[in-house]
Amino acid sequence: MDELVLAGDLGGTNLRIAAVDADGRLLYRAEGETPRHSDACKIVDAVVCLASECLAAIGSDGEVRGFGLAIPAIIQSDENRIFSSPNLPELNGFDLSGELTKKLGLSVTLENDATAAAIGEHWLGASRGFDSSICVTLGTGVGGGIILNGKPVRGPDGTAGEIGHICVEPLGVACGCGSNGCLEQYSSASAIVRMAGELLKEFPDSKLRCIENYNASNIFECGIADDLLCVEVFRRAGMYLGIALSGLINVLNPEVIVIGGGVAEGWELFIEHVRAEIRKRAFQQPAERARIVRAALGGDAGIIGAARFAFGKTA
Repeated sequence: MDELVLAGDLGGTNLRIAAVDADGRLLYRAEGETPRHSDACKIVDAVVCLASECLAAIGSDGEVRGFGLAIPAIIQSDENRIFSSPNLPELNGFDLSGELTKKLGLSVTLENDATAAAIGEHWLGASRGFDSSICVTLGTGVGGGIILNGKPVRGPDGTAGEIGHICVEPLGVACGCGSNGCLEQYSSASAIVRMAGELLKEFPDSKLRCIENYNASNIFECGIADDLLCVEVFRRAGMYLGIALSGLINVLNPEVIVIGGGVAEGWELFIEHVRAEIRKRAFQQPAERARIVRAALGGDAGIIGAARFAFGKTA
């Protein structure tokens, strides 16, 4: 009988759960929308529903060892408890692990979603074979996970890897964390949309004016078509990301930096600006050592990472 785990990725919009084997293969997956409700028990019910679907699908084909769940939150790993979840505030202080264990009869381990993605990429993805890596996820916000000496860095308060809240513009845009000028306000999908809106007056010929309710994907498409406004937005996003990564290279001396998330689709519009800032700001030898690569696992990185720690592996 094969050894399996359940692994899930709980996002602010979507919820995905899969049955995963010891080689990281997703044998069955179930997906749904994340409930938006003030009652955290609604999220518990949604997770239980999809997890039960996975369990029914695999039947008696494998022994389910546990359940790893990646969530957008600061996790106090020593207590397996959620400290803060800005995108899902109903989970703040909630014993999600305990409630799921009661209903599913499985040991449930929680992990920050970006750290889970870093673990997934380290196990089977773009940073496989490297002992020291940084994973940056550019989505609605900016997340980060750090692997040093083959092990994820979480910190005693669970805040290690909060790359999105590195200050890159001291007098910049206010951030939801309470600070100003955080990377998240300049290199995320929401930041790209905001910056495009701020620049519209300066680029009256931009094709973006013809698109109602444009998003980051629209801005990328226009940028590929040489729309000057959109090219400038991605230049700025890349510049600020490069500033943040330069500091991380100087402090952590990683072998590889993996960039994933939806904004990574705009790779060709921003990556050279990232590299230019790193050459300008980071120490030469560690800057030349650090490979800057795209994530290899796509949207499955978090689930694969969640499976890895559900199997009891550190990374």
